[in-house]
Amino acid sequence: GKRRRNMKRKVSEIASSDQTFPANMPEERDKNTGMPVATVATCNLNQWALDFTGNLRRIRESIQLAKAKGARLRLGPELEIPGYGCEDHFLEDDTIQHSWEVLAELLKGDETKDLLCDFGMPIMYEGVRYNCRVLCLNKEILLIRPKLFLANDGNYRETRWFTAWRYGWVLRDLVLPGEISELPLKQKTAKIGPGMLRLGDTVVAAETCEELFTPNSPHITLALRGAEIITNGSGSHHVLRKLDKRMDLIQSAMSKSGGCYMYANQIGCDGGRMYFDGCASICCNGNLVAQAAQFSLKEVEVVGACVDLAAIRSQRGAFMSRCEQVATVPEVPSVAKLDFKLCASSIVFPTEAQKVKVHHPMEELALGPACWLWDYLRRSGQGGYFLALSGGADSSSVAAIVGSMCQQVVSAVRAGNPTVLSDVRKVTGDAEYTPSDASELASRLFYTCYMGTEHSSADTRQRAKKLAAQIGGVHYDADIDKVVGALLAFFVSLTARTPKFKAHGGEVRENLALQNIQARLRMVMSYMLGQLLPWVHGRESGLLVLGTANVDEALRGYYTKYDCSAADLNPIGAVSKTDLKSFMAWAGANLGYSVLADVAEAPPTAELEPITGTYTQTDEQDMGMTYAELSEYGKLRKQQLCGPLSMFRALLPKWGPGSALNLSVAAVKEKVKFFFRCYSINRHKMTTLTPSYHAEDYSPEDNRHDLRQFLYNVSWDWQNNAIDRLEGDLAGQTIRADPGGR
Repeated sequence: GKRRRNMKRKVSEIASSDQTFPANMPEERDKNTGMPVATVATCNLNQWALDFTGNLRRIRESIQLAKAKGARLRLGPELEIPGYGCEDHFLEDDTIQHSWEVLAELLKGDETKDLLCDFGMPIMYEGVRYNCRVLCLNKEILLIRPKLFLANDGNYRETRWFTAWRYGWVLRDLVLPGEISELPLKQKTAKIGPGMLRLGDTVVAAETCEELFTPNSPHITLALRGAEIITNGSGSHHVLRKLDKRMDLIQSAMSKSGGCYMYANQIGCDGGRMYFDGCASICCNGNLVAQAAQFSLKEVEVVGACVDLAAIRSQRGAFMSRCEQVATVPEVPSVAKLDFKLCASSIVFPTEAQKVKVHHPMEELALGPACWLWDYLRRSGQGGYFLALSGGADSSSVAAIVGSMCQQVVSAVRAGNPTVLSDVRKVTGDAEYTPSDASELASRLFYTCYMGTEHSSADTRQRAKKLAAQIGGVHYDADIDKVVGALLAFFVSLTARTPKFKAHGGEVRENLALQNIQARLRMVMSYMLGQLLPWVHGRESGLLVLGTANVDEALRGYYTKYDCSAADLNPIGAVSKTDLKSFMAWAGANLGYSVLADVAEAPPTAELEPITGTYTQTDEQDMGMTYAELSEYGKLRKQQLCGPLSMFRALLPKWGPGSALNLSVAAVKEKVKFFFRCYSINRHKMTTLTPSYHAEDYSPEDNRHDLRQFLYNVSWDWQNNAIDRLEGDLAGQTIRADPGGR
């Protein structure tokens, strides 16, 4: 007995020193209850880049909620301390210094008392910046885990700011800065590297966001080497129809190897184009046991679960081919903290599995952009939104999204969310105001104006008026012919030439110029009204101007540069016309805006040209292609990485002979050539594209997502010659058609 006590004392002394241990230490079982059930918690956090004060407050709140659930492990999102979206601010030493200061505040208090906390922050080691997880317990840093694989495609540019850990499965000593070493604990160093944390009753390891999506994810090695609980702090943004893929990966991460996988994420707009869509989750042996909201106005949401470690061990031990693989993977070092256990000393029963909650894509469109707009509005210091409401599909969809925003805000206030109520009062400038319903709230923060000309129809004018009334916004109805006429008169007086519309005998450039005058004046009027309407209504702040160009029109360049698509924000700038039409039908039935059904049925038209007995302007006729074709071009160009030749090859079986469309090879060829000519001529417009909610991965947004030149050789002569040669090679051959092509 004395010998056993001495051994226990030595193990305790070693564990408290946080030395590195091999991964094959004997497992410790809970001897108090015989029920190894660990209570863990993860969260959605609405962080804001560089808002260290607010970020600290939200982290603390998440810790309090985790403790209230009885959790012994709390997981937070990727880079939660400074905010994921700091971008080039990560290159500043200030950002790292302030991150250490926030961590010091968390270690000073009782936040980490008896709660293992997994935080996200940037860290410098040997002059290299790493994206790290920092695991802390009882005021002490136990392990710093740098990211092994960085996200560097699409919207992500992590390799611009961070370096992936390339030292392999080793732990090194990091000398801690004064913010930490001068705390009462006087901790001077901490282990840094991709190790595991060995506790008294289980083994915990971490990975970060992109690592889940890589083919050879670290969790494979970690699980084989004994990690039973694997955390993933993520910064993942919303894309339509993406959640299925993410949830499949989260569930499959442990479905084969067995184990608990915890996922945390940011939620909301942290200062950029992306909306982080939460959905913090916990899975055990591939079964979902907890899931937070994907879209929400809550700044902090914590979900917890009681995880059955015995079930994990049983599944692993029964999977014999897995057992044989264990010895084939690299050794993973670990840090021991054997005097701390995740399992409760009282009897706790495991959380039962639940179904994954996935929104319908049209519901995603109603919720995601609306939450993004609310975050931007409340953090911008402005008093609402202005929209040039034309009664067409695009502007009506934007109006419906603002209406959805108002509905969500009122629902949150009714549910007792104090942060949302405080923000409502700040935005409206009324410290006593409590919204009674969504329509009444819209009357305080949503202003619209129909800016008609002699080419506008009574139908669009009436639809705009009716939609604004159904939403509850303040609506104006204006004719801008006098303004257009004044500008045209100035041009005539300057040049002694009078341009004409095509319908009246004018050239193409005359026709375009006369349309552009109307479109650009609407932008000028929008900003004037956005600045002065609050003044007219006795309010102090200004309005943010909303743009209305959709992703297909941006790809084709079918809009006027610096027209009313030029705005402060655009919630549909990465949404396809096809999805917008479906959204209007959905929103008309589910949001209460019945007039949207009429909008969806009307043919899209810019209403910028005279209507004659033989000509009525429509978008698809103007563009020379359909919106369905544009969506196909967009997906092939960006998502399938097709140039002209490979796009021609891809479209032949879909559209060519024998397909549902049954076009000739020559017709498909001309369509591809025409698209690339239109795209390249108009690519320069992307440099001024209004910041848009990122919803589709084929968005041509030039700022960060689709980085390409904006001055092209529009003849595409080499590429087109290759297409012509392929057409010749195909002569007389049978093309295997795609019968489902469209």
